[in-house]
Amino acid sequence: MFLLPATSPAFLGLFEKKDKQAPGTDERQAQEAQATAMLMSAREAQNAGKTGRAQGQYNAIVKQYPFTVAASEAAYASALITRANSDVTTAFDAFQKFIDDHRSSARFNDALQQQYELAEEARGGRRQRAMLILPVKMGGEEVIKLYTQIIKNAPFGKLAPLAQFSIAEIYQDMGEKDKAVLAYQNVVENYPNTKQAGESQFRIGSISNVAASRSEDKSNLVATRDALTTYMSTNPKGDRASEAEMILQQVNAAEATQSLAVGKFYQRMGKTKAAAIYFNEALKYGSPEASNEARELLAQLAAADPDAVADAKKGQPDQDYTIPGARNLKTRDDYIGPLSPELTRLGQKPKMRAGDDNFLPIPIQEPTLPLTPGMAPTGGSLLPPVSEEKPALLPIPAAPAAPGIPPQPPTSLPVPPKPTPAP
Repeated sequence: MFLLPATSPAFLGLFEKKDKQAPGTDERQAQEAQATAMLMSAREAQNAGKTGRAQGQYNAIVKQYPFTVAASEAAYASALITRANSDVTTAFDAFQKFIDDHRSSARFNDALQQQYELAEEARGGRRQRAMLILPVKMGGEEVIKLYTQIIKNAPFGKLAPLAQFSIAEIYQDMGEKDKAVLAYQNVVENYPNTKQAGESQFRIGSISNVAASRSEDKSNLVATRDALTTYMSTNPKGDRASEAEMILQQVNAAEATQSLAVGKFYQRMGKTKAAAIYFNEALKYGSPEASNEARELLAQLAAADPDAVADAKKGQPDQDYTIPGARNLKTRDDYIGPLSPELTRLGQKPKMRAGDDNFLPIPIQEPTLPLTPGMAPTGGSLLPPVSEEKPALLPIPAAPAAPGIPPQPPTSLPVPPKPTPAP
C-alpha cells in the first residue's frame, strides 16, 4: 500500500489558472458585444421574475468578460439581487466586492449609497426586505465597522461625514464618552465645512457638560466651555446657538460656585493670596450671586492683607467669560454699537497738548548765514537790510521823441491859399 504525499500549496499552484490579462482593442470590442448580449438576456430573465437564473447569468458575465463595461453592470445587478434576498452583512460584502473590482465604474457612487443604506438599517435594528420588516441583530461595534468601511472606500465623498457622525452617535449611545468625543472631533477636523461639523462641535460641549454634572472634575467644565465657545464663534446664528449660550451660563455658574468653595477653604487656612485668586475667578465667570459674594470676600481680604490681594492679581490673564464671544462683537453683522476707540480718535481733530508735563513749543532759531562785514540782520528778517540802491548793470536808453510830420521835398509851384467862403 502506497501513501500519497500530502499536497502542498506550492504543488497545487502549478495547476491554478493565471490571472487574466486585459485584451487588445479588437478583442475587447468583441467581448463587449458578447457580454452586452448576455446582459440583455439576464435582464429579461430578471424582469420575468427569474432572479436565480438572472443572477447566474450576471455572475457568468463577470467571470468570462471581467474587463468589459457590461461586467461592471452585471456585478452591480447581482449585488442588488443579493441585497434583496440576504442579510445585511452578506449584502454589504457583495457591494464591497463590486467596489474593489470595479472602482472606476459609473456605479461606484450607487454602490456606496447602497452600503450606507445597509449600515443605517443595521443601526436601526431592522431592515425592509420586499414587503417584510425583518429584525437585525448586530452590535454597535459591528455597525461601526460598516460605517468605517464606507469612509475607507471614499474618505472625502459626500457620505463620509455622515458615516463618521453616525459612528460618533453610536459611541454616544453606548456611553463611551471618550470615543464619542474623539469621533465627533474627527468630523470637525476632517469635514469642517459640513453641517455635521457644527453639530459635532455642539455635541462635544454637551457631552462634557453631562460629565461635569456627574463629577467634580473641573476639566469637564473647561472642555465644555472651550467646545461651546468655539461653536458660538463659528456658528453665531446656528440652530444650537441659544442652547449653547444657556449651557455656558450654567457652566459659568457651576465653576464660580466651585471657585468660591475653594477660595473659602484657603481663607480658613489663612492663605490670603490663594483665596484671592479663586475669589477673582468667581468674579470672572459672571454668576450674579457668586460675583456679589466674591466681591465682599475680596474686600474683607483686602482690608486684612492688601499686599497679598494685590499680589494675587499679578500674572493673571485678563479673561472674561461673562458673555461668550464678546471679543468678536464688533465683527458681527448685527452689531450697531459705537465705533471702537481707535476709529473714534481718527475722526477727531487734533488738539493742543496740555498738562503739567513741561511741554513747550519748539523755539524758532535763525540759521547762521554769510553776511557782509559790518552788517547785521534786523529783527524779523533772516537777511541784512539793503543800505542804498545799486546802479543797474546796463545803461538805460533815452525815451524816444514824439512822432511828427516828416519834412516835405521842395516843389516848383507855390501852394494856393485856402479859399474864403462866399457871402
